[in-house]
Amino acid sequence: MKIILGVAGEMASGKGTVAKYLTEEKQGVSYRFSSILRDLVQRLYLDETRENLQTISTAVRENFGQDILCKVICQDVVNDQTEIIVIDGVRRIQDVEKLKNLKEFKLIYLEADLEKRFERIKKRGENSDDRTKTLEEFKKDHEREAEQEIKQLKNEADFIVDNNNSFENLYKQINNLLK
Repeated sequence: MKIILGVAGEMASGKGTVAKYLTEEKQGVSYRFSSILRDLVQRLYLDETRENLQTISTAVRENFGQDILCKVICQDVVNDQTEIIVIDGVRRIQDVEKLKNLKEFKLIYLEADLEKRFERIKKRGENSDDRTKTLEEFKKDHEREAEQEIKQLKNEADFIVDNNNSFENLYKQINNLLK
């Protein structure tokens, strides 16, 4: 039996941390919506900035359908026989609706305070412009098209996880969900 967990939350809320925990500690596998976009940005020799990733996302969805990235993720999940599958970075309500067609799918929504998320984004430096980002720029990033629906996903979630505390607290909540 598969366990398919979609992970949603605002920027730096801990989605990648949950995915890493489940893949490393629970022998799961993770698929990220952003991996498809990062592959394209790298192949085009562009900087991996949030702006470039969002521009590519918009262009791909406008030309191939708003659900194209979700179609790819769903097919990857269907083809994967791993027991625990994590879908990292769910951002849109229509993606949740499509993912819910996978009978084993459950959505987790991660919550964390803005200031804590800002600290995390600067520390991790995942995108080339993260370490130099100001709090005002970080707040402005939340206004971009790709970020607009994320807060609404909380209403669609099967589980809501508070990620304002320690890793241990987060992992405890995730372990309780798996039960």
